[in-house]
Amino acid sequence: MATDNPFVDPNPSFEDHGRTSSSPADATLALGRNVTLSLGTDSLIVLDESFENSGRSNCCNLWPSGIANTRAIPFYNILWAELLDSELTIQFASQAAKKRVQAATLSYPVEYQMVELVNQWVARLLDRSYGESQKRKRVKALVNPHSGKGSAEKWYYRDVEPLLKAAQSTIEMVKTRHQGEAVEIAEKMDIEAYDVVVTCSGDGLAHEVFNGLGKRADARKALSKIAVAHVPCGSGNAMSCNLNGTDSASVATLAIIKGIPTPLDLISVTQGDTRTLSFLSQSVGIVAETDLATEHLRWMGPMRFNYGFLIRLARKMVYPCDIAVKVAIDDKPSIREHYRREKSNDEPASERRGYKNLLDDDASASSGSDDGLPALRYGTINDKLPAGWELIPHDKMGNFYCGNMAYMTGDANFFPAALPNDGYMDLVCINGDISRLTAVQMMLNVESNKFFDMPGVWYRKILGYRIIPKDQEDGYISIDGERVPFQPFQTEVHKGLGTVLSKTGHMYEAPGPV
Repeated sequence: MATDNPFVDPNPSFEDHGRTSSSPADATLALGRNVTLSLGTDSLIVLDESFENSGRSNCCNLWPSGIANTRAIPFYNILWAELLDSELTIQFASQAAKKRVQAATLSYPVEYQMVELVNQWVARLLDRSYGESQKRKRVKALVNPHSGKGSAEKWYYRDVEPLLKAAQSTIEMVKTRHQGEAVEIAEKMDIEAYDVVVTCSGDGLAHEVFNGLGKRADARKALSKIAVAHVPCGSGNAMSCNLNGTDSASVATLAIIKGIPTPLDLISVTQGDTRTLSFLSQSVGIVAETDLATEHLRWMGPMRFNYGFLIRLARKMVYPCDIAVKVAIDDKPSIREHYRREKSNDEPASERRGYKNLLDDDASASSGSDDGLPALRYGTINDKLPAGWELIPHDKMGNFYCGNMAYMTGDANFFPAALPNDGYMDLVCINGDISRLTAVQMMLNVESNKFFDMPGVWYRKILGYRIIPKDQEDGYISIDGERVPFQPFQTEVHKGLGTVLSKTGHMYEAPGPV
C-alpha cells in the first residue's frame, strides 16, 4: 500500500532557507521584517525568525532540524488560507505521528495597505494547493459507531471533523443505527446540497451508499454528481487503501479533502429478482468463506482473514460450480500492456469524468441521462444464457474472485491490474486441488506483488459472467464483503457509472503488475 506519510520532500531547488533568485516576485510575501512566505514548486516555504527564537527545532515535523527558522509545508497539506480582520491565517495538516495528521494553524498580522496584495497571494496559494480538487466540499458524513472495533465515532471527532472544518468544508454528520440505513439516506438525500458522501466505517457503508443512489429515479445523475468517499474505520478498509493510499483515518481525510473526482466502474449483480450494485468485489470459494465465516472473529482485526484462509487451506476445500464468462482480454501480457497505457494517460480528470464516460457505454446510452440505472445488455440470471456464453463445469474450483479495485485489504493486492474506469472487471480463478505449499506461496505473493504472474493464477479482464454453485445446499457468496444468498448470480460492468475521489484522478494507489 502507498505510504501513510502524506508529506513530500521540500523542493531541493529552494536554497538559502527557501529563497531563490528564480522565484517570481509575486510568489513571495513579506510580512514585516521577520516573516517571508514563498510559493515554491511543491511547498509553501515559511521563513519566520520566531521559529528559531522559540526553540522549536522542528515545528510540525515539516523541515530538517538544521534549518531552525524555515519551514516547508507541502501544498498537498495546505487546508485553507484567508485574510480576516487584518490577520492572515493558514491552516494545514501537520504530522502528529507516523500514521496521523492533525489540523494546525499559522497566523500573521497584516497591515491595511497590504490587504489587496495578500488576498491575491492567498488566491494563488489555494490554487496551488487544490489544483483539480474542489475547494470547500459540502460533505454528508455517515458514521457507523459499531464499525470495526467500535472506534469509528471516536476517530470521526478526533481525526475527521477537525480536518474537514479546517478545510472550510460544510458538514452534516449522521450516525447510522442499523444495517441498511445508509441505503435509505442515499436514496432520499438532496443531491444538490452535497458534493461527497464520506463513509466512516468499513467497506459496507460505501456499498450501501452506492446502492441507495442506484435506487433513485435519477440514479445515473446522482451516481455521477455525488462522490462516495471512505474513511477507514473497519476491519476491511479496501476502498480507502485503493483511493486514499492509507488505512489511517486522518490521512484518508486529507486525501478526501484533496481528492480529484474520478469516474468508477460499477457492477450490476442480479440474483433471483434482485439487482445490486457492486463497487469492490464478488467472490465464491475460499475468499468468501475467509471473510464471511470469520465474522465472529472481528476482535482479531485484519488477522481474521489470514486465520480463516489457513484453516480452509488445511482442509483443501473445493467449491464446485458452473461458470460462463464474457472475456475481454485473455492473456497476462496484454493485460499488463493495457494497464501501462492507462497509467501513462495524462488526460485531465475533468475530461475523464461525468456523462462523457457514461455515454461511451452502449448500455448506458440507451436511455436518458437522468433516469435510473442503465439497461442490462446481457440480461439477468433469470434469462437465457447470453449469446456466445458457454457454461463450463469447474468441479475443483478453489477460488472464484472478481475485483473492481486492486487492494482487497491493506496488504492484499489481489487485482494489481485493476483500473477505476477501464470498463472491465478483473477475474482471478484458482483450482482448489493445488498443493498446500503452492497455496501458501500464493498468499505470500499477494503481499509481495508477485501474485499476478504465478502460473496457477488464471487472470482475465472480463465484461460479465454467470456462476452457478452446485453440490452444496448452503455456502458463502460475498458481494463487497456482504453475504448474499447461496444461489446463482450474474454480473456485468457499467463503465464510469459511479464517482469517487482519488489522488490521481484515474489510477488506484496500488502498484500495478510488475
